Amino acid sequence: MSAVVTSGLPSQQPLPERRPRAIRLERWLVVSASLLAAAAFFWPFFASYAPREAQGLVPIAAIALIPLLAIAVSLTLDRSLRVSRAVALLGVLAAVGSIVRISTVGIAGVETIFIVLILVGRALGARFGFLLGLLTVAVSSVVMGSLGPWTPFQMFAAAWIGAGAGLLPLRRLRGWRELALLASYGLVAAYIFGALMNLWFWPFAVGADTTLSYVAGAAPAENIARFGLYTLLTSTLTWDTVRALTTVVGIAAVGGFVLRALRRVRL
Repeated sequence: MSAVVTSGLPSQQPLPERRPRAIRLERWLVVSASLLAAAAFFWPFFASYAPREAQGLVPIAAIALIPLLAIAVSLTLDRSLRVSRAVALLGVLAAVGSIVRISTVGIAGVETIFIVLILVGRALGARFGFLLGLLTVAVSSVVMGSLGPWTPFQMFAAAWIGAGAGLLPLRRLRGWRELALLASYGLVAAYIFGALMNLWFWPFAVGADTTLSYVAGAAPAENIARFGLYTLLTSTLTWDTVRALTTVVGIAAVGGFVLRALRRVRL
């Protein structure tokens, strides 16, 4: 009887697995897009442009990141993330992340969005965390009307944080030990995000001939030291520290519940 009933139902064949060669190609292209984006952040340490020239290049660099974002999104959305359940979940989480980000705008250094990105990346994987970082920043920026040359930089930095959480080792770790791992990662990631957001505009943020100024053509070590002092004095000790503490406290407070809820999802 059961055979008769089920025979009339449409067969649900699992999606065919991608070939290992295709998987490697997609990963290589996503990594390449990220490396090109990283070059847009770190060029001051290796190029020899004067600050006034650098300022003119920022809009160009931001525009150049847009097709890289499109490539990264299209390649990250492989067949396992194209099913309706995965798309719906990604949309819901992006909406939640956007609301969380918008709700803390204007509160010095408090950015609870990293709690969401890290927990989702850990529970659902690096690709999901990468996409969520991109979409959350994009959606929230549109809603807040804060789109600008900084937006693609923010999108990649947030995507890297989400992906990094998915790449953390000790996948079987649970309980307070896992939360301690994620909180430690969140602490470091919060400072890295602040440094990256300082780096994209640092070459023209201060005038010339100061101990914090970018020096065109200087040795990388010299400019790294100058930037380190700049970011330390402008945000590391203040905004970035508040962001880091907020992330640690948030993960400790809600991490266990959120991880258990997310792991019940089957993509």
